[in-house]
Amino acid sequence: MTAALPLSEPPGEGRALHRRLLRLRQGLPRLLESLDPALGAELDPWCRAIDRRLLARFDPRFPLVAAICGGGSSGKSTLFNALAGGRFSPVGARAGMNRRVLFAVPSSFAAVAGFLEALGEPFGATPRPLGSPEELFAPGEPRFVLSAPAAPPVILLDTPDFDTGGRGEYVNRPAAQAALEAADVLIYLFTNATYANRDNTEFISRMLTGIGRRRCLLVYRCYASYAAAEVEEHTRTVARNLYGDDCEPWIVGRFRLDEDNRVADGGHSPRVSAIEGDGTGLAETLLGLDVGELRREIHAATLAAVERQAADFTARARAELERLEGYREALLQAQGRAIRRALAHFPMEAVVRRFAAVWAAGDPPAVKFMRRAGAVVEFPFRAVVGLIRRGGRKAAAGHEKADPEQAYARRLEEDLVAAVTGLHQELLQPLLPITAEGGRGSAARIAVPPAMRPALDDFSCKPFREMLAAVLARREAIGGVGPETEAHLERIARHFRARMGFREKTLQTFWASLNVLPAVAAVSWVLTTGDAAGGTALKVKLAGLLGAKDLYALVAIPVTHGLKEADRRQLEEMLSPIAAGWLEESSARLQAVLEEHLSASLLRRLEEILKEARTRADTIDAVLSPGGGPGAGCDDRP
Repeated sequence: MTAALPLSEPPGEGRALHRRLLRLRQGLPRLLESLDPALGAELDPWCRAIDRRLLARFDPRFPLVAAICGGGSSGKSTLFNALAGGRFSPVGARAGMNRRVLFAVPSSFAAVAGFLEALGEPFGATPRPLGSPEELFAPGEPRFVLSAPAAPPVILLDTPDFDTGGRGEYVNRPAAQAALEAADVLIYLFTNATYANRDNTEFISRMLTGIGRRRCLLVYRCYASYAAAEVEEHTRTVARNLYGDDCEPWIVGRFRLDEDNRVADGGHSPRVSAIEGDGTGLAETLLGLDVGELRREIHAATLAAVERQAADFTARARAELERLEGYREALLQAQGRAIRRALAHFPMEAVVRRFAAVWAAGDPPAVKFMRRAGAVVEFPFRAVVGLIRRGGRKAAAGHEKADPEQAYARRLEEDLVAAVTGLHQELLQPLLPITAEGGRGSAARIAVPPAMRPALDDFSCKPFREMLAAVLARREAIGGVGPETEAHLERIARHFRARMGFREKTLQTFWASLNVLPAVAAVSWVLTTGDAAGGTALKVKLAGLLGAKDLYALVAIPVTHGLKEADRRQLEEMLSPIAAGWLEESSARLQAVLEEHLSASLLRRLEEILKEARTRADTIDAVLSPGGGPGAGCDDRP
C-alpha cells in the first residue's frame, strides 16, 4: 500500500479507458435528456454501474468491498459486527432499525490520504466516523468505523433492510441499492421465510446480474435442527433463483448460520459454518479471494454490458432524432398548407396589366405608333366587348362591377386570416399530419416529440391576435407585384418576343391597330374580357415551390370561346411562368412573415435540439466504435 492510493485516474494504459468511460458517462445522459427526459431516467442504472463499479474502482490496490445484505431481521448487523471484530452496529428484534450504510474500514486503508473520499464517491458523500449507534436509526450519509486488527483486510458494509415497508414502498431500498451497486461481492443472508421470496430474490438478482455479473456468498440463517441436505437444497434454490441454471461459477461459498437467542441478544458471536467444500469459514473465504482477478472480472462483465446498453440507448436516441426530423417536416408541411391557403387567389388584374405594360414598352416604334393611331377604333371595340360580357352575366341589369383590385385585396385578407388561424391551430395539435415525399399515399400523423413540448407550451401562451395583426399588416407586400415578379415579367416578355416570327409580328401590328392590350395571341384582351359565351378555363399547375412538396396552385384563367388549340397552348406557355413567378415570390415573402410571427420559435428550437443531439450522438458513436469504445483495453490490468 502506498500513499498514492487511490488515484483519480488509473495508472498506465488504463488511463485511456478511464477517460473514454468518462466521455461516455457524461455524453450519453446529456443526449437522452435533451431528446426525452423519460429516456434519461431509464439510463439511471447504467450511470450507477459506471460510477460505482468502474470509475471509482480502477486502482488495483483498492481493497475488496463486501456488502452484507438481506431482508429485515435476517441478522446482517450481527454478522457485520462479528466480521468487523466489534459491537458497532446496533442489533435488535425490530426490522428496519438501521437506516444508513455503515462501513468497517481497516485502519491501514483509512490512514491513506483520499481513500475515504474515494470510498464515498459512489454515495456522493465522504463517510464520517460513527459517533453513536443511534446515528444509524435515521437515514442520511454513510458512516464508518475502524475494524479490529484481527478482522479481514476488506471493506465491509452493513446495509439497511431492502424489504422493510409495504405495498411496493420500501423505505430503505434506495440506500441499500446504492451500497449493493458499489460492492465487489455480496454476502446475502436469507432465512427459511425468505429464501424463496420472489420480491427479495428478484431485487438481489437484479443487483448481481443487471449490468454485468458479480459473485456472491450465500449465508442461510436457519435452526440448528435443519438437516444438512435440507440446508443445501435451500441454498441451491436461492443460487438458481439469483443466477439461473448456470449459477455455480458465481457462488463463492455457501454457509449456514444457526439460530441462537444469545446471538440475537448480542451476548454471543454467531456461528457460521460452511455447508460444503473443505470447511473454509466465511472470513477465510473473503481473504482467499484474488481481489485483482475479481475486479478484472467485474470490469470486463460490466464494461461489456455498459457498451451494449450504450449502443442500444444511442440507437433509441437516433430514432428520436428521426422523429424530430419528421416533426420538423410536418411543421414545414403545415406552413406550406397555410401558404397555399393564403395565396388561393391570383392578382390577375395587377399582374397582367403590368405584363402588358412591360410588353408594350418593348414594342418597336411602328407598333407603338399604331397603338396611338388605334385610339379612334378603341372605344367602339371595347363597347361591343362590354355588351357581350354583360349579356352573358346572370346579374341584374345595370349592376356595377366591383373594382377587381379591391376585390382581390378583400379576398387576400380573408385568405390570410383563414391561413394564419389554421396554421396556429395545427401547431398546437398533439398530432401533426405528414405526407410522404412526393405527396403520395394517405397522410400519417406524428406526435409532438418530448423535447419540443416546453417550446410548444411557450408558443401556446403567446397572444394569437397579435400574431394575426402582424401578418395582416404585411398583406400588401405579400400579395402585390414585387421587384422579383417584375423582373420575371421582363424576362418572359423578352423570351416570347425573341420567339416571334413573321406571322406573330403581323398579328401584333393588327391588334395594335385596334389598341387592344398586346400579348401573344391577344393575351391581354383574353384575360380582361373572359369568355362571353361558355366560360371555359385554362388551368395552370404550380408545384414544388420553396421545397414544399405539397404546395401547388391551380390558377383558373378564363379564355375566349373558340380559342384555337395552338393559341391555347401558347397562352398557357406564357401564363404559367407569369403565375409561377408571382406565386414563388409571394410564397417566399409569406413564409418569412409566418416564420417571424408564428413558427420561428418552434423551428429555431427544433434546429438547436437537432444540431446539439446530432453532435452528441456522433461523439458517442466515435467512443463506441472499434478502437475507441469503452471496451477497448478491457484486457488491460488497470
